[in-house]
Amino acid sequence: MPLPSSVRPVVALDDACKVYLAGSAQVAALDHVRLCVGAGEYLSVMGASGSGKSTLLNVLGTLDRLDRGTYELDGRRTDHLDDDELSLLRAHRIGFVFQSFHLMPRYTARENVELALLYARVKRSHWRDASMHALERVGLAGRAEHLPSQLSGGQQQRVSLARALVTAPSLLLADEPTGALDSVTTGEILDLFDKMHGEGVTLIVVTHDREVAARAERMVLMRDGRVVQDERVGKALEASAQPSALDLTWTPIHCLRAEGSRP
Repeated sequence: MPLPSSVRPVVALDDACKVYLAGSAQVAALDHVRLCVGAGEYLSVMGASGSGKSTLLNVLGTLDRLDRGTYELDGRRTDHLDDDELSLLRAHRIGFVFQSFHLMPRYTARENVELALLYARVKRSHWRDASMHALERVGLAGRAEHLPSQLSGGQQQRVSLARALVTAPSLLLADEPTGALDSVTTGEILDLFDKMHGEGVTLIVVTHDREVAARAERMVLMRDGRVVQDERVGKALEASAQPSALDLTWTPIHCLRAEGSRP
């Protein structure tokens, strides 16, 4: 789906192909995919198992490389970057939210959030303020010193979201973020996504749940490695996307690097 000329693309995939071997057969997990996502867009990706949506997420997250085609993240080509450069780009410009939270059990909520700052090589002196601000944004500042085992599933997902947002990434990727949650808690997490979208965060959610997908403003349907449907389902993209409040508040942190240490 083309973007208005005034909207800055955060994701730009062109002729994207990814092939895997299944025995002696080749399987096209991505088959000539073209996808543009503008700054501040909220996009959902749906499709049956094997449709290519997980591969798409891995490519967007720079965890997998394309066999053909190009991927630009925030205007930067990724195909010529080495593994170390991709790791640093990922740490600064992409936030991940997973179904199973992926929290370190022996670290507090605050320390789990600070891990993202460690990987991004942010000076340790900035960790506490940044992590507490992120936890406050998801309503968990009062649980900052609790271990994951002392938190509910919904609270653990909030910690995961805070960790994803603490570096003010260009792109937030969520992989089945409500799959392990009950319906009430799912609604709370989706309300937080709505809030972040309202602040200008660019958000892509992969889900099997049509109700979750419908919360986005745009929905992509994948089948056999291809995008077979791309349509608006919510409010139209603003004609001009402004930097998010999070970016304005936290951008200086990206430049404050130091050798990392355990939170």
